[in-house]
Amino acid sequence: MTRAATPPHPWVASPLLIGAIAVAWALAIGSELTGRIQWVHHHHLLVADMTVVASAALFLVAWQVHIAAMMLPSTLPMFGLFHQAASGQRHPATARAAFVAGYLVVWTGFGLAAVSGDALAHTARHLELGLPERSGWLAGGVIALAGAFQFSRLKDRCMEYCRHPFQFLTRYYQPGTIAAFQLGLRHGLFCLGCCWALMLVMFVVGIANLAWMVPLALLMLYEKAGPGGDRVVRPVGALLVLLGVFVIADPHWLPQLGIAH
Repeated sequence: MTRAATPPHPWVASPLLIGAIAVAWALAIGSELTGRIQWVHHHHLLVADMTVVASAALFLVAWQVHIAAMMLPSTLPMFGLFHQAASGQRHPATARAAFVAGYLVVWTGFGLAAVSGDALAHTARHLELGLPERSGWLAGGVIALAGAFQFSRLKDRCMEYCRHPFQFLTRYYQPGTIAAFQLGLRHGLFCLGCCWALMLVMFVVGIANLAWMVPLALLMLYEKAGPGGDRVVRPVGALLVLLGVFVIADPHWLPQLGIAH
């Protein structure tokens, strides 16, 4: 890294990012209060009276809202530090935009992969291809998987980079727009490595389900930026595994299970 010997305040970030987070949460909360939750809840590639392209485009828009609401808050320290580091570049605004774009590319790719898998699972179930018919099986399995991943070495390794953004930038920062985009991709991959399993839960409970959005967003924020955040990882994992087992046994353990399907 070629700039700044001491880390600036970690929560300094672009007003545009903070505004995007505020707008995303306003849309999520407002859509539920007004009964128009389908506009941010949309997560199936095939929807009646819509082409595949239009349906996929609607999902991508809705998914960006969820990335902004759930992932951006936990990455504000990283974005804030990059905002400061890029100020010495020739085109700082372009570099900052490229960094954010790289990050969004990673999570958008994950969203497309997850929604495709979700659609295939539903198709297989409707075609009776041997998948369990019980509504809680898929949801409980994904929740248990998310809990088990909390104990993995991959989670621990990625958490180290996400919890120490200054060390991450010191190691990988290079000036230039292309380098900024590549750095955003790298940061996005580490962030994905931390949180993919928790975000996958949203696809089985409903990606606009506020009862899950709020606690999971707070959990990911605290894990990455809270004091002692690394110490809550495994207790939360144990709770999720237990909840997943209960949901498999009886879907009523998962309130509002039907909202996603």
